[in-house]
Amino acid sequence: MEIDPRSADRLPFQQPDEADQAHPGAIALSPDAQRRHLQRVPLFSGFNEAELRRVAELSRIVEAPVGTVITQIGDAGDSFFVIIDGMAGVRTPVGAGSQLHPGDFFGEMSLLDGEPRSATIVATTDLRLLIVDRLHFWRMLDETPELVRGILTILSRRVRRLEQTVHAILHGTNPA
Repeated sequence: MEIDPRSADRLPFQQPDEADQAHPGAIALSPDAQRRHLQRVPLFSGFNEAELRRVAELSRIVEAPVGTVITQIGDAGDSFFVIIDGMAGVRTPVGAGSQLHPGDFFGEMSLLDGEPRSATIVATTDLRLLIVDRLHFWRMLDETPELVRGILTILSRRVRRLEQTVHAILHGTNPA
């Protein structure tokens, strides 16, 4: 079952009063702390202060304990995730995949093509995730062309790695 970012326990991009009223137990971060979190994510490394502020406005940070299923293969995808802290495991129809680390992102494919989730992502440690829902994802892409470039670059690398793996399997070599 996919975590629902709308019912998350911690929404630190809200002001303290808003967070307390909307979600008991919410943690509010100062604007500087928000930017520091975002600056640690390679996807946002080239962003200026205004762009980082906009990402903060369009997203929320959620903490997920170890063992939490973040996305499930076949489920409808309505969120994009960036790991800020912690690690997550990837399972695809082919089997267990790699570990995701801080700075890695997932969930973009379902938002881009409207298809169901292609992988199950499970927290292998406690996680801190930046989450952007579908509507805000498209707004963020429209407003920050640097983000589009970053996502396209990483998607291209993923396709190339997949092609190398398929080639290695077909030719009986060990994929690197």
